[in-house]
Amino acid sequence: MGSKYTKRYTEEFKRDAIALVDSSGKTVTAVARELGISSESLRGWYRKAKADRGEGESGELTGAEREELKRLRKEVREQQQTIEILKKATTAFFVKDNDR
Repeated sequence: MGSKYTKRYTEEFKRDAIALVDSSGKTVTAVARELGISSESLRGWYRKAKADRGEGESGELTGAEREELKRLRKEVREQQQTIEILKKATTAFFVKDNDR
């Protein structure tokens, strides 16, 4: 990457380019083309900025994954409630059975 043709950009330019990707809804490639920079450069800056904001690749959930997580948590809550009800019913059944 350290070739003599590598352009240097200011931190402000990088921040503005990243903000443009976030606010415009355009792809990194489209924004890079408009700004006349390589999409590899912008993609690298964007990935680093996301990681710095705690939104990096490793822990990042997509919108679909967030929805699924919400659904699964609801399902688990409902199952836990069902289990509690069944435990109470089972206990009541055995207590009643032993009364005979």
